[in-house]
Amino acid sequence: MTVAPNPQHDRLQQSAKDNLILHFSKQEIDDLLVIDRAEGPYVFDTKGRRYIDALSSLFCSQLGYSYGQEMAEAATQQLTTMAFNTSWGTAHPATIDLAEKMSELAPADDYRVFFTGGGSESVESAWKMVREHFIAIGQPQRTKAIARDRAYHGVTLGALSFTGVQPFKEGFGTPPVEVTKVSNTNRFRADDGHDEAAFCARLLAEVEEAIVAAGADEVALIIAEPVQNAGGCFTAPAGYWTGLRAIADKYGVLLMADEVITGFGRIGEWFASSREGVAPDLISVAKGLTSAYAPMGAMLAREHVVAPLVAHRKVFRHGITFGGHPLSAALASKSIEIIERDQVLENVRAQADPLQARLQHLLDLPIVGDVRGAGFFWAMELVKDDEATRFDQAERDDLLRGFLPRRLREAGLIARCDDRGDAVLQIAPPLISDAALLDDIVAGLTDVLRDAGKHMGL
Repeated sequence: MTVAPNPQHDRLQQSAKDNLILHFSKQEIDDLLVIDRAEGPYVFDTKGRRYIDALSSLFCSQLGYSYGQEMAEAATQQLTTMAFNTSWGTAHPATIDLAEKMSELAPADDYRVFFTGGGSESVESAWKMVREHFIAIGQPQRTKAIARDRAYHGVTLGALSFTGVQPFKEGFGTPPVEVTKVSNTNRFRADDGHDEAAFCARLLAEVEEAIVAAGADEVALIIAEPVQNAGGCFTAPAGYWTGLRAIADKYGVLLMADEVITGFGRIGEWFASSREGVAPDLISVAKGLTSAYAPMGAMLAREHVVAPLVAHRKVFRHGITFGGHPLSAALASKSIEIIERDQVLENVRAQADPLQARLQHLLDLPIVGDVRGAGFFWAMELVKDDEATRFDQAERDDLLRGFLPRRLREAGLIARCDDRGDAVLQIAPPLISDAALLDDIVAGLTDVLRDAGKHMGL
């Protein structure tokens, strides 16, 4: 579908080249995709071409793009009442009310909320809270952490310590936090991945061994995503998160769930941790918190984590000028209200199994080796043959940075091509997507991946 192009298309292309530094991108891109407007689950570029946003604008736009009027009314109400106030020693109703809502929705009823501007800041804030906690209880030697291989937890220098994607770390010096990396939960590449119990037991044993090897009284934190993004939507085996909880408790370590992607409905729950049956000591969120109608993140910490600072009248030596901005807080509260009112989580739960069944048919294509994920968060791992042989670097460059982006645009789909682990294609549709739209996404993926297989000679 096409509509009238933006008459400013050529000017915008040139201006972007001259003035804009793109995120995680090469800085010379011919025919830059410039999104001009959006409606429902669709976005429109400056050429007038319509796309299904099958990635929710990088896992953020939970509600799609049709709630602008309601959000504008909430924004107007807040901006005409009080445009801004910091959270440095003061507070305002919008963030107080939002913190109360988030605590009510969280996996336990004793979380306090520290607001940030985004995911990396939330992870950084959590680590500083962890350090303040252990200093306050007389265990300042706990300066180490456990994280997972290939996991992405942010690229600011502190958060980068936990990130397990090595190319992102090279050239930026020694990480400020000493982190031991353990295996992620990728069943597809694991010899015991078909045996749920054995797979889980091995992974948990590795975590415990890493804590002991690092010095059990020196480790402060275990951090993991309920569904790991980098590498392609790795879900945890049954019992994994309850096992992490038990290990953390055994050694006096704090457990953190990085829910920057999985929080606020992506897998059909407010927090994916709830589905795993655990209440982590800390949780990081961002992306879907406001359904992307404004930038915002948060770190949630349980009462026992914060209590030593309160008891000893300690200052939390951390702050972010715009953390908890009244406008963002008002829009986050409105987003939560809409998700509850319009039964958006119920929609994800109802559609998740049929979506998985549709996606499983992609395994009939020779280029698709594995399909994995949960809720509205899925990845297809791309392989060379029936033996699941990996593509080499030149082949990945051709497939993921050449053929697939072009072919997806031709098909009117926005999805993610990634090889921070193995070669994957990811989707994360808006949470308001109905069965017909999900059918369109899978049909488009089928055509694109069939052509990709032919392009790669399969």
